[in-house]
Amino acid sequence: MLPLLQNKERKCIVKDSLGRTLHDLRISVTDQCNFRCPYCMPYKKIVKDSFLEKDEFLEISEITRIASLATQLGVKKIRLTGGEPLLRKDINALISMIQGIEGITDIALTTNGSLLANKADELKAAGLNRLTVSLDSLDEEIFSAMSGGFGAVKDVLQGITTAGKAGFKKIKINVVVEKNANESSILDLVDFFRGTPHILRFIEFMDVGTKNNWEATQVIPSTETYRKIHHKYPLVSLDANYPGEVASRYAFEDGKGEVGFISSISQPFCQDCSRLRLSPDGKLYACLFATEGMDVKSLLRSDISDIALFDCFKNFWMEREDRYSEKRFFDAPQIQRPKVEMYKIGG
Repeated sequence: MLPLLQNKERKCIVKDSLGRTLHDLRISVTDQCNFRCPYCMPYKKIVKDSFLEKDEFLEISEITRIASLATQLGVKKIRLTGGEPLLRKDINALISMIQGIEGITDIALTTNGSLLANKADELKAAGLNRLTVSLDSLDEEIFSAMSGGFGAVKDVLQGITTAGKAGFKKIKINVVVEKNANESSILDLVDFFRGTPHILRFIEFMDVGTKNNWEATQVIPSTETYRKIHHKYPLVSLDANYPGEVASRYAFEDGKGEVGFISSISQPFCQDCSRLRLSPDGKLYACLFATEGMDVKSLLRSDISDIALFDCFKNFWMEREDRYSEKRFFDAPQIQRPKVEMYKIGG
């Protein structure tokens, strides 16, 4: 596809300043969303003028070029995020192009599920391997509060059902757990998805960005969520699927499924982080909690060569020293620093 892909001598595994290798690239394809989840894009704080204009987005050929070069540094997995990635009209074409990149072994997509019923078959045909769907409650009132008053539970569930029929057999269901918001929904979700191939993942409410009114008192540690589930349905620990997996995995003792816990607040996993993030307007970020990113779009549109761009990526990763989650409670000024919003770089 690109000349660099044929230059095996330039392919290398690089480590950042803390010895971490690069395996995953998370690509936010749009900052637009049809929900306004308060932990990501609170309606009153994210105004229309905050969003990118159409001509500010990376083109899919530019995204594919970045992904192709990233494989030369060890990237094997691509996750497409947003905003809501299914709002991007050329998402199927992008997936098809990424699917053709040598070295990419897994393409996943995270969605709120509201548009999935009409798109699942096309996504599968384009080459998408895996799906993650956000669903914070089955209760319509709680769901509405957690989605900012948009969407409906039935649409998300229909999307999951349709996606299952399309061939997405093990869908991950992400649940952000927030105190005084949806903790009453934990066991309802477990009851509903237990016995299916799908995997619930409970995520601690995180301080991503600066506009979601995060406070430590609103965090329900994963240990509490685990105990609540384990009391009703005994759980047994599972090994990680791969080094650096963010979720701690557990199976129901009776064999009726799996749950996971993502504990960025109470049990940071910075030491194993193997991810870079690309924003819709072409900025590369080394951390979910980053303040600034490298402007890749300007480089792409300056007629830079593949080799020079590759070297920029390599140096960016080698200089990386981010470990925000580990430092969160030991370095108070970190909490107050400006951070990129989640909807600009995905979760």
